[in-house]
Amino acid sequence: MSILSSRTSSRSVTETVNGSHKFVIKGYSLAKGMGVGKHIASETFTVGGYQWAIYFYPDGKNPEDNSAYVSVFIALASEGTDVRALFELTLLDQSPNCKHKVHSHFDRSLESGPYTLKYRGSMWGYKRFFKRAQLEASSFLKDDCLKINCTVGVVVSSIDCSKLTTIHVPESDIGSHFGMLLENEEGSDVTFSVGGERFHAHKLVMAARSTAFETEFFNSMEEDDRDVVVTDMEPKVFKALLHFIYRDTLIEDEEFFMSSSSFLPSISETFAAKLLAAAEKYDLPRLKLMCESVLCKDISIDSVAYILALADRYHATELKAICLQFSAENLVGEFVYFPRKYSQLLLSL
Repeated sequence: MSILSSRTSSRSVTETVNGSHKFVIKGYSLAKGMGVGKHIASETFTVGGYQWAIYFYPDGKNPEDNSAYVSVFIALASEGTDVRALFELTLLDQSPNCKHKVHSHFDRSLESGPYTLKYRGSMWGYKRFFKRAQLEASSFLKDDCLKINCTVGVVVSSIDCSKLTTIHVPESDIGSHFGMLLENEEGSDVTFSVGGERFHAHKLVMAARSTAFETEFFNSMEEDDRDVVVTDMEPKVFKALLHFIYRDTLIEDEEFFMSSSSFLPSISETFAAKLLAAAEKYDLPRLKLMCESVLCKDISIDSVAYILALADRYHATELKAICLQFSAENLVGEFVYFPRKYSQLLLSL
């Protein structure tokens, strides 16, 4: 009886979709004097699914504090709400020195984060981009021409959903492969004689699954000793034991899952109880828990004392705890009238 578990994961990825646009302004001297707040706009360009435009104000954007400066802004030119982006505006030096004048929001993104544009027409930029007198005397202006480069990085977040590109990986079939190894007996190097029946197996597999078999094969037995006699187990129980060791599952046998109520008071003679004893002998804790799970389903007022005794004998701690809990909740009156029947429970409590 296997317990299936599921593990899932997802990943949120936040990154920028970047794009650049170069805006060349020819005839600067003719544009100058067009008036404060008047601008020259570039063609629109698309970055991150939104349209953008560069606005150049040769006489400044506002009269009160920047009329002596040229102003440059990047504007959202399409419909959008709360568009988050990073920006960089660069005035290109047209001399061989290439000492460009750069205003970059990318450099400050860790401190201030992306800038949010609320609606179409929202802008980011500099009212005092460059002092007009200095600009006109610099190598940024050449042949009455200015060159402005704008880079936009639109911030996008998405869930990295691997479902769209998943390659299906089937459940592990290692148990079936090892099971075929057991059935075919290929490469077997040890034989168990149990109640007149012989079972062929592999020492390495047995030792890997059970510390008891590891000790028996590699610390006690002679290397050429290929025959092991098991005297305290029925063949069908040993077969179920091998099935678990190779396949990691319980054997499909109706008798194993049969209710023990018909066997009372000899629960210890049931298939599940005998396999529990085998699991304890050969130190197979997972098999023990599987057997405990089967026996747990048979706990009742009539059977709890016998199952508790079984759990105590084979150190089945999970099963024992459930028996004691069941007894505490259901058998208060029974103790009074049938103390001898529940003596094991009385001692455990």
